[in-house]
Amino acid sequence: MPHLSRRTALRLTAGMALGAALPLAGCGREDDAAATSGAKKVDTSPATGTVNVWAAQGDADVLGKVLTPFKAANPDLAVQTTLIPNAEYYTKLQAAVAAGKGPDLAQFFPESQAQFLDSSTLLPVPDDLVDPGSFFKSLWDVGVVNDVAYTVPWYAYTYALVYRSDLAKKAGVEAPTTWAGMEPFLKGLQSAGAAHALGADIGWDIFNGQDVAMYAWQAGGSLVTSDSKWNLDTPQMIDALDYNASFFTAGTADTGGPTFLDAQPYFVSGRTASMITGPWVIGQLDTAAKKSGWTASHVATAPLPAGASSSVSFSAGGTWGVLADSGNPDAAWKLVRHLAQPTTQVAQYKAYGSLPAVVSAWGDPVIKGQPLLDAFFTQLKNTRAFPQVGTWQQVATRLGKEMEAVAKGKQTAAKAAAAIQAYAESVGTGRK
Repeated sequence: MPHLSRRTALRLTAGMALGAALPLAGCGREDDAAATSGAKKVDTSPATGTVNVWAAQGDADVLGKVLTPFKAANPDLAVQTTLIPNAEYYTKLQAAVAAGKGPDLAQFFPESQAQFLDSSTLLPVPDDLVDPGSFFKSLWDVGVVNDVAYTVPWYAYTYALVYRSDLAKKAGVEAPTTWAGMEPFLKGLQSAGAAHALGADIGWDIFNGQDVAMYAWQAGGSLVTSDSKWNLDTPQMIDALDYNASFFTAGTADTGGPTFLDAQPYFVSGRTASMITGPWVIGQLDTAAKKSGWTASHVATAPLPAGASSSVSFSAGGTWGVLADSGNPDAAWKLVRHLAQPTTQVAQYKAYGSLPAVVSAWGDPVIKGQPLLDAFFTQLKNTRAFPQVGTWQQVATRLGKEMEAVAKGKQTAAKAAAAIQAYAESVGTGRK
């Protein structure tokens, strides 16, 4: 998997003014959602006409190749694909939708699609188009508002623990299964030669905020209440902030680095020996090491250690939705159905490294034969979606800044949690 797009796409879109031109979703729940919409069924006849598809550059770059079988089976359909730079994607999509000039079918990111989940923007997913139970649960649920599904998952990722297996073996330590086991494990990696055991990203931005939100879940917390109010000044958030800061105060992580783009070189050189990160790094380590086969002999992966409540991670990736004013929704949904098939998602993995959102596709030999992906598969079955509120990215960014202050000893976790809550209440949830 040689691509950075999953993280890059989010980093570039994180600062956008989400929700400026579109109605916001009417649900901020983190709970499990039911599935279908009551929308008209889509038959199995060949699609005809023209479908305009918009997608962000990255995973969608290979759509032309992946859609070859679909085009052959639907010769009277023209698929017109527009790829837009990640930094401009949502801004252009918002403007086009507001002007009534949007595409038939658009790609979304589960982490930041809440603003679009509204019947005035997207059509409900038709009955029996796909099996909701075939996807990783949280990826399906993130597209559901008030029991109506608006998006269909396309690819998936989450975070797991990636570490130097050679140093772990030398130190005689195994991947930790709990928070309490993390410090001994990291200290062991350092005793085996790592300068700092954990390569913690020091961007102190939305992505760090997502990390501490994940830790709050692991501690048993929730980010919003059942009635969609912010719930961040809690003992669990304080525990999460303290847990993250402990890596730095114990000397197993360094507030001076690495940055996100430095993570792989640090890891390969031994300046760090572990990362809590996504699956895209696996395919980049041989390149960083400048040696084929380095990864297989130096790297292992494991699910995340559990806090007081669980070892849950977050779900992320890509989804598809059909615009409410699409001129050819029947054909658009048929295209979505094709993209959601296990064989198509395997083809997408072969072409680009995008990990399937359909669980059964992970049984294909081309994926199952990659042992370093096993931990990500296990973790994807234990994930939650970030809050379905339009201001989540703003709040997550503030989380990142507050966790920096705690990590550097400039703020207590309790005061940081209170500050995060106050900020979140000031921006609201974006609900009408």
